[in-house]
Formats: sequence, structure tokens, C-alpha cells
Amino acid sequence: LLGQSAAKESLYEVSCASGPGYLLLTSTPPQATDCLVLASSAEQARARDPNADVGSQCTLPANDNAMAVFTAYAKEAGLTCTVDEGRIIGAKPGGAVVYEIGCAGVDGAQINKSGAGWEVVDCLELASAGSTCRFTTAQEQAATVKAMLVGSDAASCDVTQVRYMGKNANGAFYEAACNGADGLIARVNTENAVQQVYPCAVAQQIGGGCKLTTTPPAATPNS
Repeated sequence: LLGQSAAKESLYEVSCASGPGYLLLTSTPPQATDCLVLASSAEQARARDPNADVGSQCTLPANDNAMAVFTAYAKEAGLTCTVDEGRIIGAKPGGAVVYEIGCAGVDGAQINKSGAGWEVVDCLELASAGSTCRFTTAQEQAATVKAMLVGSDAASCDVTQVRYMGKNANGAFYEAACNGADGLIARVNTENAVQQVYPCAVAQQIGGGCKLTTTPPAATPNS
């Protein structure tokens, strides 16, 4: 019990066997506030003003479990990486909390739980729309695409840069720049298995062609 208001509404902090804890207010109807959401809001408020009044916060030792919660949510969402960082970055219309998940050595993602389950957007896809992930590096994204290319015609590419180009009914398209070799565009299926590789020299008609690799113009035939 943290206290009671003048209206005799009691405020409790509770911890849970799994997942985040909550602050519970015995209003009508009762209100529950996620401890992770509270901590994230407090962090943002203090970043704007170190002396900001951030209100009641969760303090039970069992509620100091942010990484465990982020890891569990990432697993529920279908991420198979080793989670090394996480944070709340906002909420969608309707209130669904959006989390950024950082992965050790590979591309991270933003996830949120919807009525139909978890929605996942890879950081590479977010980058194509102008967004950035705080916990994912360009090297981790290059390693992710390098792993996709294993066993394909482009397995020898020493990937230095990558970009997500979009997807259609045939699959998703990624461009990769290769150290000391021509770049390429790879088309992958929903399991990220490479279905086709297009060298940059002949890929001008695919999504506007390669942007990470400078491809010389075709030679003009002698007249």
C-alpha cells in the first residue's frame, strides 16, 4: 500500500509472477498502470527537466525486471535473437505500447501487441522509412543480411552496407554492398531464404536499382 487519496482511493504496487508489475488505484472502475510505462514516462520527463515531478513509481525489487520483460515479449513476438537492450518508444492509436528490441549482433525490431497478436517491424525496414533504432548498428544489419546470403549464389559477398528496398507478392528485397566485389539485390521469402540474386550491373529495373554500389554505365557499341 502506497497511500490513500482524500476520496479514500487506495494506491497499491503489485508485482507479478511474470511480466511487468503495476500500480493499482481503487477508483471506480479500478485503474492499473504498467510499471515499465511509468518508468519510461519518468525517464522522458527527467530528460526534459531533471527536477520534474514524475509522480508515483514502482519500487518493489521484483519490479526491477525490465530486461526480463523485454526478452519475454520479444520471444512472444517471434524474435529468435539474444535480446541485449529494450525500451518503450511510444504508443499506437488505441493505446498499444511500442517497444524497441535490441539484438546481440543482428538487426533489432520494433514490436507491439495488437488484438491479433504481436506486430513486428525490423529496424532495416524502419530505416527505409526514415526511422532509426537506437539499439541497432549498421554492422549488425550487415551481419543479418550476410546470414541470409549463406548457401545462395551470393554467399561470398563480404557485406559492408545494406538497405531494405521493400516487398511485393514475390518476397522482400534487400540491397547489399560487397567489399571488393560487385553489389547485389537479393529477393527473400517470408522465412528470409534467398530466392533470387540480381547483380547490381543488371538490376536497374528492380526498385530503381542499386544505391549503395556505383555501377558503371553499359559500354556504348562502336559505330
